[in-house]
Amino acid sequence: MVENQRRIEAKWFVLLSVGVGTFMSALDGSVVNTILPVIRTALKTDISTVEWAVTVYLLVVSGLLLTFGRLGDLRGHKQTYVAGFVIFVLGSALSGAAPSVVLLVAFRAFQAIGATMLFANSPAILTKNFPSSQRGQALGMQAAMTYLGLTAGPSLGGWLAESFSWRAVFYINVPVGLLALGLSLRFIPNDRGEEQTQRFDLAGAFVLLVGLVGLLLALNQGSDWGWSSPLVLGLIAGSLLVLAVFAALEKRVQAPMLDLSLFSRRVFSSAAASAVLNYVSLYSIVFLMPFYLIQSRGLDPAQAGLLLTAQPLVMAITAPIAGTLSDRIGSRIPATSGMAILAVAMFLLSRLGPTTPFSVVAAYLALAGLGIGVFISPNTSALMGDAPRNRQGIAAGILATARNVGMVLGVGMAGAILTTIMGNDPGPRLINGVDAGFLAGAFAAALGSLISSVRGQEEK
Repeated sequence: MVENQRRIEAKWFVLLSVGVGTFMSALDGSVVNTILPVIRTALKTDISTVEWAVTVYLLVVSGLLLTFGRLGDLRGHKQTYVAGFVIFVLGSALSGAAPSVVLLVAFRAFQAIGATMLFANSPAILTKNFPSSQRGQALGMQAAMTYLGLTAGPSLGGWLAESFSWRAVFYINVPVGLLALGLSLRFIPNDRGEEQTQRFDLAGAFVLLVGLVGLLLALNQGSDWGWSSPLVLGLIAGSLLVLAVFAALEKRVQAPMLDLSLFSRRVFSSAAASAVLNYVSLYSIVFLMPFYLIQSRGLDPAQAGLLLTAQPLVMAITAPIAGTLSDRIGSRIPATSGMAILAVAMFLLSRLGPTTPFSVVAAYLALAGLGIGVFISPNTSALMGDAPRNRQGIAAGILATARNVGMVLGVGMAGAILTTIMGNDPGPRLINGVDAGFLAGAFAAALGSLISSVRGQEEK
């Protein structure tokens, strides 16, 4: 009886440990964008150069997620997760102390390695330490911590940079990271890799890294370099060729880096595909709304930021509730409903005009947040629950990669539509471009709802 009670309490401390780390990494992911102008002035550099502090972080994380997910399966998730905290804290301290923009970019790449180890293993740790009857609830609470971090990031970053220095934005990760590291060492149970006798597929990891980084770099920089430029087209074509080589290699390796048979599982593949489309829609909003609120409607950044919090706040409230519900009724109904709600919200956003009341804009954003919050936790629970126990790390890596690919696709799609319609004359055509981008996001969300509806029911 006493042992059972301890076990019940232990899993909530595991959630606390992972939650603090999730909040910290989400906070860091949203805060740096806010202070780029301050960093540019302080380090006496140009915008295109300082933006690499954000771009390199995205590329490293996206390219290594599957690698560190697989490493967690082989060597143990706690070991990989804890090592990630050490690297992340050290990378944060080095970034804060960077004397030049070149070193800042290098230290951000190092920091991203640690963040990747956290992203790729935290869902696996929660899935292993919570029973299937509470998996959605635990993953929903983790999602809530993510959204709280994303919400708090811009305002906290602005306050730290104004009150102290831009360096404080990185230094704040050190005490928070050390707290999370201590909690993780104390409360996350030690686990052995499920396949310790297998060798790590180093060749596969390298080929995948090259292919993903090349593709995401092209999608990320396409609007600046020109979508039809030889560099972008060459990167896309070369990256797709490298990824095709990777798929061929993985079919021949005895212990592949990425088990492609996971995608033959209907629930798993549907959850992964709908996750990509969910993030395409979400990041269309993230990209387009500032243009609408600041450039078209004349709000200052602080006012726009306050209005934009309607979405993540609703997401943070809804995600744990939806996760708990999915533990009882399964993932298909809430995940499909969430994507349908998001499609409706995106369509309503595509009807915004130059005089739409801001209260209506906030309501549409809140509706989008409701749809995303209802979708995320059940979908994550379905994907993680459908993966075999010895593939939990790679499943978490696939989920995180789906998020990053969706993010880059969403921003790239929205940016291409906006710039094509707007041309060189913002004026009234800016709102037309924003509306068209939201309409494309609505189609993506509707397709995601359709894919989610045919996933079948996962095993409980």
